[in-house]
Parts: sequence; C-alpha cells; structure tokens
Amino acid sequence: MAKTLETAWEGHAREQLRRAGARSGGARDAVIGYLAAQDCCLTAQELFDGLRAEGRTVGIASVYRVLEELADLRLVHRVDFGKGVTRFEAAHPGGQHHHHLVCGECGKVDTFDDSALEQALSRVAGVHGFVLDDHDVVLHGACSSCRA
Repeated sequence: MAKTLETAWEGHAREQLRRAGARSGGARDAVIGYLAAQDCCLTAQELFDGLRAEGRTVGIASVYRVLEELADLRLVHRVDFGKGVTRFEAAHPGGQHHHHLVCGECGKVDTFDDSALEQALSRVAGVHGFVLDDHDVVLHGACSSCRA
C-alpha cells in the first residue's frame, strides 16, 4: 500500500493527538496510516496482520493501545458486530460515516449509506429528547452467496 498524500482524517488524527499531548511513535504512526487507507472497519487482529504484511514490526499490544487511545479521543469508531467481534474505523471529521451489513455465515461485511435512515434516526432521537452524538447501524443476516 503506497502512501501518497496524507488523508484528511490522518492529518486530523495526528493534530488531535498532538493537542492531547500524546507523543508520536512508530506504532501510532503505523496504525493511523493503515487505518487512513481503509474503506471500512477492521479488527485489531486484521490491522496487526496488515501491518505485518507490509513489513512493519508493530506488536499486537501496541495496536490495541493505539486503538484505545484513538477511541478515547473519538478518532475511531468502535463497531460491535456481536459474537465478541469489535472492529475499528476512522471517524472522519464532519460526521461522514456508513453502516454495515454482516453475513453471519461467511463473515462478509458490506457497507451502505441511506439518507432516509439518517433522517429517521435523528427524528426518533428528537422525539425522545436526545441529540445524537454518534450511532452505529449493523444489520445481521446472510449474504447472497451464502443464501444460494
């Protein structure tokens, strides 16, 4: 995975970490760079495996520490897929996000956006006196390949 330009999220994450007083480090830089290049969420193990495949010598404990730090600063979303599976993805500035469809048979993850769903969630929250800070929508089922 060749890195060309720093993504908006990557720059934002580094700036927020700097403001929080976090020291820069090789593991943190590697995790941020790898997450920035992803289109969707990864488990800590998948992130670790991807870094190792790139020749990075980051330990799994360091990956978990960095993910916790990023989550504490709300720079990554934790997406709970159930069955003890938590994935992480970049929390893009401005609230840009997507939702997930998870196949319970093969584990395939697809993403989707739906503006009507976003409006409905905001409406429901408002009816109950809530202002949404964040939300996850994870739909579980069987993908077309597994149903065939």
